[in-house]
Amino acid sequence: MKIAIYSRGGETVRQEDLMLLLDELEKQKISCYMHHDFFEQVKHLFQSTQYPTFIDAGDLDDSFECVISMGGDGTLLDTLTFIRDSNIPVLGINFGRLGFLATIGKHELTNTVTALVNRTYVVDRRSLIHLDANIPLFGKTPYALNEFAIHKRDTSSMIKIHTYLNGEFLNTYWADGIIVSTPTGSTGYSLSCNGPILFPESGSFIITPVAPHNLNVRPIVIPDDSIVSFEIEGRTDQFICALDSRREIVNKDIQLAVKKEAFTIGLLRLSENSYLQTLRSKLSWGLDKRN
Repeated sequence: MKIAIYSRGGETVRQEDLMLLLDELEKQKISCYMHHDFFEQVKHLFQSTQYPTFIDAGDLDDSFECVISMGGDGTLLDTLTFIRDSNIPVLGINFGRLGFLATIGKHELTNTVTALVNRTYVVDRRSLIHLDANIPLFGKTPYALNEFAIHKRDTSSMIKIHTYLNGEFLNTYWADGIIVSTPTGSTGYSLSCNGPILFPESGSFIITPVAPHNLNVRPIVIPDDSIVSFEIEGRTDQFICALDSRREIVNKDIQLAVKKEAFTIGLLRLSENSYLQTLRSKLSWGLDKRN
């Protein structure tokens, strides 16, 4: 068995935690490949061991059991750009803060490696959102797990976003921006803009305005077989187009449309964990200081 490890590194991952994970993998005779940039940051920790590395999606094939993401949810979203449509599941170990996607805690490293060996884990299939534009955007990864977003730049005035659903006019949003979220992304940026929480298998998108000028404009849930297209107006010539944590600056005359991606991503979790458990834990449901 072999796995790959990706991390942004820096101060996110402690040396002790990394060494514990690598020791557990070695005990179970699991081959470990590290992302090249991460290995360059940590190679001073290894005296004689030279871990093989990978650079991009072309270095990963179906012989890998999974890719381990060490960090927070942002790190896991970065990891997906290496996976693409390879069908390799991602296991997120949370070294960040909230961790809706990277749900496995640092204290569960030993149990996690045991689950990998025994294959007693669960893989949840998550839908993605795909971006089409009349100019090349986001290279070979024009997809997102959480959301697609249009947003004004910096301190510029609000923008007008004419939005169409399967070619039919839906609404003109006067706002700082707009989010089209997947069910997975419903606990992300959309939630912070008062969007609803969806179950991952709900088969829907959420259209959520960001700071709308009209107070009667609210998030709307639509079927994920819809195509959502946009036309932008504004006092400035450029705005931000984002897929998860990646963004590009584009001109307002660009043509944009989003739809459900043709492939899905697998998120690996321990069998004793569940989505409801994650919601209760991360949102502190049921906790009351008065009790």
